[in-house]
Amino acid sequence: MAASDASGIRWYPVETIRAQIAACLSTWGMPADHVETTSMVMADADECGIDTHGIATLTTYESRIREGIVTMNPTIEVVKETALSALIDAGGGLGYVPSVLASNLAITKAKQLGMAAVSVRNSNHFGATGYYTRLIARAGLIGLATTNCSGPRMAPTFGAEAKLSTNPLAFTAPAHKHPPFNLDMATTTVASGKIRLHANEGTELPIGWANDHAGRPLRDASTFFEPGTQATLTPIGGTPAGASYKGYGLGAMVEILSAGLSGASLVTSEGHGYKTPGTMNLGHFFLALDPALFRPRGEFEETVDELIDHLHSTRPVSPGQPVLVAGEPEDKIRAERKKTGIPVPPGLRSKLREITNRYQAPFLYD
Repeated sequence: MAASDASGIRWYPVETIRAQIAACLSTWGMPADHVETTSMVMADADECGIDTHGIATLTTYESRIREGIVTMNPTIEVVKETALSALIDAGGGLGYVPSVLASNLAITKAKQLGMAAVSVRNSNHFGATGYYTRLIARAGLIGLATTNCSGPRMAPTFGAEAKLSTNPLAFTAPAHKHPPFNLDMATTTVASGKIRLHANEGTELPIGWANDHAGRPLRDASTFFEPGTQATLTPIGGTPAGASYKGYGLGAMVEILSAGLSGASLVTSEGHGYKTPGTMNLGHFFLALDPALFRPRGEFEETVDELIDHLHSTRPVSPGQPVLVAGEPEDKIRAERKKTGIPVPPGLRSKLREITNRYQAPFLYD
């Protein structure tokens, strides 16, 4: 039995999280090599505290499989390639395997020419965007990644209906003495996965995360996903007075890079995600850049270290909460969860049990 608390949360080692993910993916018909990569990336999200993009996404994936918009045994191929670019067709499958392929291809090309860009089309959800930029940074390169998403969630500034999705982006810069600077963010105030976590557990949404069809703060998370609800996520900034045009603009930028370069479906297009059986036709974009194109090797990393030192030296508002930089909260959670395990709340366990029962897959959380 895993450790538990009074709220019913239980903690499991990452190996158990990965094994449960793999059991479901295998039962759904994913090839073994794809299962290995996909379960690894998904469990990594849980390990570093991005609980919206780990095992919890199995509930979403099951729905999409039943809707016929995911191919579990896809043919993934490079359909166009130059010395410093490539376009990958994901075959309608989940985005993890083609995105690891794209990241590694960008690394190889950037090592040869100093920079490279790879786009992916005909894909599905690919998990936490920062996984891929961290992969690029481990090769000593600067990484940038973007993706468009399943459907309209964000209302543009001054708009009363959703037109863009959470449209996340990630940027990772290697350092020497510090871990890489790793920014991984949605362009909405929160990702829709956080709404789903509240819906799973029956808890209220904080004011400012989402609005109802009339632009009023939405508190009941379960209604956000109901058909016809017309609820929206707010862009970063929240309101026009709070400069929500910044989140709105970043979201549009991500859409342009992700769909415009790959030829994937625009989230604003009619029937987005459902136009073609077997795929949601999402698009991803990856850029790898060698700092040595501009400065002697190692000097860029020293500058990143210096900046991080300066940011850490900021006088904090509270002595108990020092100033951090992007990536450090996740690194801290990863270190903690290596000791404590990964929390799986009762609502999610119940949904996972239902899924495994439907497909006669092993359930590992008793």
